[in-house]
Amino acid sequence: MEKIIEISSGRGPKECCLAVQHVFQKIQKEAEVLDLKIIINEKDVQDPFPSSVKFKIVGKNCPQLISRWLGVVLWICRSPFRPNHPRKNWFVEVLELDPLEENVGLSEKDVQFQTMRSSGAGGQHVNKVSSAVRAIHLPSGHSVQVMDSRSQLQNKQLALKRLRDLLESDNKQGEALYNRERWNDQVNIDRGNPVLIFEGDKFKERK
Repeated sequence: MEKIIEISSGRGPKECCLAVQHVFQKIQKEAEVLDLKIIINEKDVQDPFPSSVKFKIVGKNCPQLISRWLGVVLWICRSPFRPNHPRKNWFVEVLELDPLEENVGLSEKDVQFQTMRSSGAGGQHVNKVSSAVRAIHLPSGHSVQVMDSRSQLQNKQLALKRLRDLLESDNKQGEALYNRERWNDQVNIDRGNPVLIFEGDKFKERK
């Protein structure tokens, strides 16, 4: 079993970024106890602390670990960077992310080919031989028609390439949407009802 988790400061100040680091270190220690593997996928650093950390947790005890962390985490502490700052409450959020569907390439078994006679210029050959190809990618519904070559095989190869280009474009659009949703999560942290509270410089959990 694996889960993708992000700890986010919600674009908060340096104190929130330090809290992100504290939370990640706590999760790492708990993961080690539960025999879980943590793989860091992405870390945004804000001089010198992470404003967010995205990582994968792998192992059968994933639910046991993340069930207590998901949500808003509150750190109550006087700012270690601005001693006279009146604020003492610093918030971060621990999110479970949906895995981004990866582009796994194009399988010919998912493509339906139709042959037809080429149209337009090309002499008598293209009028007698069904060399043009329509390729339909069944999972996505994308289709392309190719009549660039007199060779049906070459037209099939070109059709597959053009379908791959279309799927790659879909994948990039999906990634852009995914990143926008992550951004919205980061800037809209709910600062009420923390699931966990930590206190002081030692980041000690309140029981």
